[in-house]
Amino acid sequence: MVPAFVIDERLVSGRAGRPNRLAFLLESLRDLDRSLRDRESRLVIRQGDVATGVLELAREAGADAVFLSEDVSGYAKERTRRLQRGCEKDRIAIRAFEGVTIVPPGELIPTGGDHYRVFTPYWNAWRAAAKREPLAPPRKLRLPSRIRPGAIPKLSDLTREIPVESLPRGGESAGRDRLTRWLQNESNRYGERADDLAEDPTSHLSPYLHFGCLSPSEVLARVEKRSGLEDFARQLCWRDFHHQVMAARPDLVREDYRRSGRRWRNDQEALAAWRRGETGYPIVDAGMRQLAREGFLPNRARLIVASFLTKTLGIDWRSGADHFESLLVDADLANNRGNWQWVAGTGNDTRPNRVLNPIRQARRFDPDGAYVRRLVPELAGLEGKSIHEPWKLEPEERARLDYPDPLVPPPG
Repeated sequence: MVPAFVIDERLVSGRAGRPNRLAFLLESLRDLDRSLRDRESRLVIRQGDVATGVLELAREAGADAVFLSEDVSGYAKERTRRLQRGCEKDRIAIRAFEGVTIVPPGELIPTGGDHYRVFTPYWNAWRAAAKREPLAPPRKLRLPSRIRPGAIPKLSDLTREIPVESLPRGGESAGRDRLTRWLQNESNRYGERADDLAEDPTSHLSPYLHFGCLSPSEVLARVEKRSGLEDFARQLCWRDFHHQVMAARPDLVREDYRRSGRRWRNDQEALAAWRRGETGYPIVDAGMRQLAREGFLPNRARLIVASFLTKTLGIDWRSGADHFESLLVDADLANNRGNWQWVAGTGNDTRPNRVLNPIRQARRFDPDGAYVRRLVPELAGLEGKSIHEPWKLEPEERARLDYPDPLVPPPG
């Protein structure tokens, strides 16, 4: 068995090669190598074109077959097709396994369609199908002696940019530790407080799922052993839902899933202010600053800032999705693009015209302003709910704040 990972040069040179994700990936590879060493093997590392690198390694090893995890993006599918053509030419068997999701895309098909377009019917079908027992790991693997493992590169070998200081540790070991601690200490608050921005009882497992450090089937199996976590299972289902949509419609990476006929505003100054977290709306600015500082954003904050960009400012969802992918550690293509389209009204939301009022969202999910105070220091001295509407302060007090006026008039 030759456990191998090819660092894709095309992804490293694009948005996927931003420092937060690269640093997490490299630490995950080092952790995987340590686990393989414990089983008397090594992780074989190559860099360049994935199809070429795998074929060269297969020839070097005299391999009978190549096994890989199948992904759903158009780029990943084309990469697999090129590898398949090469394997067929060399008479090497190739098998692609579905394991990125719990229920494989295409397994659940609605009557009269090729994929589910609405979440609730998918959720109802998914609950009955989402029973996957994780396999036990092998105790020992044997790497052919003639195969040189290669070195896992340093981050500085791939980029000159620096990741955020609060980057989570990458790898299966860290992911399992985080899952265990969350189940023991915080999961009991999830059902009622999942959207509480100040407390943030979310699991923070998304980067580990995205990079394959944790099996989503194993996460679900452990979650289902505890009561009161159906809302968390529902989030795992949302992840599968977006993957099955992208498997059917790979073009949703750039194209509207639902034709809305909407004309987006080209306002580069407003877009830049949104990116910096200087919109004049504290709850929006707190979210954007957390994204820049931590490379992470809880789901409720993602919804708020995305709705503000697309529905309040009228700016194209693609600009927001691109910015998220430049900073998020867990920038899963299917989830990120699917969620942005959902919020923008071009995706799978059955109420495409819904708008999240940022003031109401702030009052509901950050009622005491603790989330804003932590991330927007210019407003930290304000007490109570007034922090969410600083434009209502007395003129003298408002003038003392080094904080911008709202980009657009506040909703009535």
